[in-house]
Amino acid sequence: MYFAALLARTEDGWEASDTELDDVETLSDLADLAREASPDEDTVLVLIEQEDAWFGVVRVDGEEDPRIYVSDAAAAARSSYGEILLTDELLGREPGEDGDDLDALDLDGTEDGESDDDADEDDDGVGDGSAAAAPSGEAVPHGPVGDAEVLDDLGVSEKELRSMSGDAVGEIAEALGVSDVLETVR
Repeated sequence: MYFAALLARTEDGWEASDTELDDVETLSDLADLAREASPDEDTVLVLIEQEDAWFGVVRVDGEEDPRIYVSDAAAAARSSYGEILLTDELLGREPGEDGDDLDALDLDGTEDGESDDDADEDDDGVGDGSAAAAPSGEAVPHGPVGDAEVLDDLGVSEKELRSMSGDAVGEIAEALGVSDVLETVR
């Protein structure tokens, strides 16, 4: 079971809202959703949790790039919501390294200007029949990835964040002093 919430810091304190991620396909979509929750460009946290498997924190401060922490990348990679957070940059890969870079491909799977025969051949001229030699999940590390200091200035240290499990979203809310606010959307 998944739970996702937005916590937006305002002049009056933190405001929470339940977050529906069905229409979110990319990290950019998620960052835009977070920015909409705070018209004054204050800090917004997106907390995502899959019960007892993994949790993620996305922090958006105005127009800055989102800062991301994922507690278990391998577990998150098996989740559609986790895949949103696990960008190539976060995993230390070059874009498209996992074979899923469909942006550069035509609908038939060939690159612009490339014939179908070229797409099926490796450098040695032998076709392997697939765009990626290994499933993309193999390159994903077990354990935490991302910015473990994402909540340091809000009172949750790197050590505390790395030690969280189970109800991590609840623990983060408690550390921020917004448990009651979060419970209204749970």
